[in-house]
Amino acid sequence: MTYQEKISDLGELSLVTVAPDRHAELLHGWVTRPRNSFWGMGGHTVEQVREIYAFLDGLPTHHAYLVMIDGEPVGLFQTYQPDADPVGERYPVQPGDVGMHLLLNPPRRYARGLTSAVGPALARFLFRDPAAQRIVVEPDVRNEVALRRLEAEGFVFGPEIDLPDKRAQLAFLTRARFEADHPAPA
Repeated sequence: MTYQEKISDLGELSLVTVAPDRHAELLHGWVTRPRNSFWGMGGHTVEQVREIYAFLDGLPTHHAYLVMIDGEPVGLFQTYQPDADPVGERYPVQPGDVGMHLLLNPPRRYARGLTSAVGPALARFLFRDPAAQRIVVEPDVRNEVALRRLEAEGFVFGPEIDLPDKRAQLAFLTRARFEADHPAPA
């Protein structure tokens, strides 16, 4: 268990490091769903998904976690150091930047409001590191749902960039903005 946080009206959120051999089938089931096409793995086999996450697992700069609610997997959360990723070649990386990707694939009972509940918990996880000063995301410019969600969460849009597999919208959430919007409990 990497991280745990109680989320009122939802349950216990935990992050568990992806084990490629154990989790490949679960992840494959998520990343190949048509609604998750922006993840870019729709045509991958289970073995290709396992290989990708085995590769990521070997990098000290990239991490993948299962998002669990009360022990049930509801999504995939990935973090990365932008200066060790293709995105870092396309914008001026600042000290304290940390990148993230989020794919939620909840059972129906969690579908409403899950992103709003989980998003701040994941930001708190990233900002536990005092060096982390800004969260960087780069969704596909066509992913209107993700863009609306980021705006609602306080991200500020930067430029559009071209990545090997997509035209992406850079967006940033500073620690100061997050803490102003989500004060720590007294």
